[in-house]
Amino acid sequence: MTSKSELTYDWIRERILSREFNPGYRLVLSSIAAELGVSTVPVREAIRRLEAEGLVEFERNVGARVAMVNEGEYVDTMQTLGVLEGAATALALPHITEEVLKRAQAINDQMRAMLTDFDPAVFTALNEKFHKAICQACPNPHITMLVDRGWSRMAGLRSSTFSFVPERAARSVEEHDQILQLIRTEQDPTEIEMTVRQHKWRTVEALKEKHR
Repeated sequence: MTSKSELTYDWIRERILSREFNPGYRLVLSSIAAELGVSTVPVREAIRRLEAEGLVEFERNVGARVAMVNEGEYVDTMQTLGVLEGAATALALPHITEEVLKRAQAINDQMRAMLTDFDPAVFTALNEKFHKAICQACPNPHITMLVDRGWSRMAGLRSSTFSFVPERAARSVEEHDQILQLIRTEQDPTEIEMTVRQHKWRTVEALKEKHR
């Protein structure tokens, strides 16, 4: 049976990631507890978990609130996620079946179809789905957990990367095809790892260039 703390955590996290609770939104323990019909204990536990993930922060004389967007933190998270996804993909290679590749290809084809009628939030969600389809074959649960945490942190910082750099979308789809081709043709794991890493880092560079 799912604990009250776990249910509360899921409830708050979902609202942060969906932007119902925007950056800076105050998380009042008593109000959340009343909304969910629980005591403040599971709410406090849930908020501590979300703080550890970087989705919540504490401010003096204010209390818990949804973490504010920080450009430097966003870049750091993207760079870290690139390293983690590269490693996860390399470790996943012996476990990536044809079914996994077909699923990832289908997602990327959806992304390609969206380029003419672009919705950055949906495109970003599909982008996450694409990478997770491959990374979830990683046999190292710790790395998989860190990848999931990285994506959660990304969603907490920005609802969509591609709303800021929409011109990156078409190139991203092409790079997905390249990654899948490298996996299908059983190329060197190190090459695949670095390709995945650079794929993520190119988005960071595109964002930096935009701001210049």
